[in-house]
Order: sequence, then structure tokens, then C-alpha cells
Amino acid sequence: MNHISQILQKKRKSSTCALIPFITAGYPNPDVTIDILYTLDKNGADIIELGIPYSDALADGPTIQKSSKIALDQGVYVDQVLDILDRVKLKLNVPIVIFTYYNPILVRGIRRFIEEISSRGVKGLIIPDLPIEETDYLVYLCLDYSIELILFVAPTSPKDRILNILDKAPGCIYLVSSTGVTGIRNNLDDNVNRLSSYIKHSTGKFIMLGFGISNVSQVAQVSSWNIDALVIGSAFTRVLSSYLDHKSAVDSVGFFCNEMKSAIKS
Repeated sequence: MNHISQILQKKRKSSTCALIPFITAGYPNPDVTIDILYTLDKNGADIIELGIPYSDALADGPTIQKSSKIALDQGVYVDQVLDILDRVKLKLNVPIVIFTYYNPILVRGIRRFIEEISSRGVKGLIIPDLPIEETDYLVYLCLDYSIELILFVAPTSPKDRILNILDKAPGCIYLVSSTGVTGIRNNLDDNVNRLSSYIKHSTGKFIMLGFGISNVSQVAQVSSWNIDALVIGSAFTRVLSSYLDHKSAVDSVGFFCNEMKSAIKS
């Protein structure tokens, strides 16, 4: 069993769920990204999702799109993200999952990309625009390099497509909590809870829930659902964006991470 699945299995056995903060690599700059990774590691994150900046991020809302643009404007691309990973790989206790779109992987070469992130200690990979028809080769490669390929399921997907995705997923499912792009939302759809129960009871797959989770009350609400992990992205980016000086930004992200961790129901 992959390291990501092992973490989620432990959470399931203890009737709680993992906290997975998302940050954009290189935002507001690479040095701050490294310090943010360290502070998330020390303040309750169970897994960290690190996004590779991309100019056509269709699944991302305005907050994360803006962070990607700022990182790209500083020349942060795949090579620079690999450099960040090199600098932290022996110093973090929690595993990193890479979030990227399919095109940068294709441009670099699929096998080369998987080899490069694996050699830097990455344990998981999320590709929101990966066509289900093209997953087989990536599933094979990721298994070969002990990387968890995490496939997306949306609540609006037809049942036959959901079943196809569940069949292909090696161990983890990223369940989208609402339709549309990432971003902060006031309400979460309880239908997602029913879908997560269906997935959990019919397949046993581990479930990460993301898109729209942003505050303590939402974390308390959804952590009681049939899920194994919560992904929080735009809210962390918003906290990071609220401070101009490096130290205040890092400290505030650490405090927010600790607050979200404390809100998870067990």
C-alpha cells in the first residue's frame, strides 16, 4: 500500500480524517514556499498538496489562479518546483502530493516527470484534467515508482463514469465537494456526503474531499462525513496573501493550519 493510502487508512481506523493544505509552489516566492512547507509540517498537516503553477488552470478559482500567475511571472515552472522539492525532501515529516495539469507532464515526458518527482520524495500525484481514457499508463508508472495517482470524481459525473473512475483508481479518490472551480464557498452540498458513503461502502477506496472548504464550521461539518481527508486550498492562499512581510505570512499560515486541524472531528 502506498504511503498516502497508509496515512488515510490510519485515519479511517481512528474514525477521523487527514488535513491536506494546498499551496502554490513559488507563491509569493520560492523561499517563502519552503518556509510555508516547514510550518505546515509542524502545525498539523498530515499531507501537503503542492501545486505546480500553470497559466491555463481551468479547475482553479481566482485566488489560486492569481497565485499561479505571480509564481509564473517570477519564472517558477517545473524545474523550479523540482528545486524546491530538492531543498525540502529530507527535512519534512509529512509526504507531498503534487497537483499539476496534464500538459506540463506531456511536454516534459510522462516517464521523465514521474521519475523526477519520485526521486525527490513525492508520494502522490493529482491531475485534474487527466482524461480517464488515458489513465492506464500513468497508473502503471506511478505504481512502479510508489506514487499514489489520485483520480477525480465530481458529483455531477454520470454513474457509469464514476464506476469507471473507481475501477481505475489505485487507492485514493479526490471527491469534488461542489461543481465549478476551486474557491471559498458559503455552503457545501450534502449530496456529496451521500456520494462519499456510496464510494466508501461499495469500493473501500480512500476519499479526499476538496473544493470550497474554508473555515472552522465547514471543517467540523464535513469531517463527520464518510471521508478520509480534507483538502483546503484557496483559504490557505488567502491567508498567505494577507501579509506583506515574510514572517507574518508564515506565522499566520501555521496558526490557520493548527486551527483547521483542531476543528476536525474525531
